[in-house]
Amino acid sequence: MDVSQLLKAMTPEVFERISTAVETGKWPDGTLLTANQRDSAMQAVMLYQSRHNSNAQHMTVAAGGEIKFKSKAELKRDFSTQGTLGESPEIARFEHDDI
Repeated sequence: MDVSQLLKAMTPEVFERISTAVETGKWPDGTLLTANQRDSAMQAVMLYQSRHNSNAQHMTVAAGGEIKFKSKAELKRDFSTQGTLGESPEIARFEHDDI
């Protein structure tokens, strides 16, 4: 399969499934990826991102094929605005006796 056929066949849903498989090392049914499958799937993810990733996250492939690097200030800004208004940025806080 050539690149144009691969990109035409890959829907956003297929991209998410392949991306999750690359991240976890498992297909959705729990079967482990072989080394060859992992390599091919990672290449497909990077190729898809290079054509469709207009809002690239840090260390992902952006549209145009360049790897997106964010500065420390950009990352701080992104992480500080992820919560909703009035929401504490902490995940959880426990007292010593609670644990």
